[in-house]
Amino acid sequence: QVQLSESGGGSVQAGGSLRLSCKMSGYTYSSMAWFRQPPGKQREEREGVAALGSDGTTDYADDVKGRFTIARDNAKNTLYLEMNNLKPENTAVYYCVAPGPRMSALQALHAMPTAIPLANWGQGTLVTVTS
Repeated sequence: QVQLSESGGGSVQAGGSLRLSCKMSGYTYSSMAWFRQPPGKQREEREGVAALGSDGTTDYADDVKGRFTIARDNAKNTLYLEMNNLKPENTAVYYCVAPGPRMSALQALHAMPTAIPLANWGQGTLVTVTS
């Protein structure tokens, strides 16, 4: 069973940067993703932000392309999300997710949140971007 633990969230002014980390343990998946849940949204409305496919390719939500970067350090069993030029609309709880054992980046990014077992989600880390 995969175990995921995020860190690195916090409050930052618009234009600032944050790096989220996700420590992975247990069974590790070759495809991983970051999802977000903005304030007022429900679990089923969580959406993919960035994904890393089992083939090493990446994919991003349109609104973060060019600003966010997903990366994985296999030696440290850690997944990262580098977020630059943050905007107030990026405020959300960010989740590290193992959407499936072997997915393309596109599949991982657009996986339905309700189809992903709860055990494959981290606890989430809050990112607040102030204007």
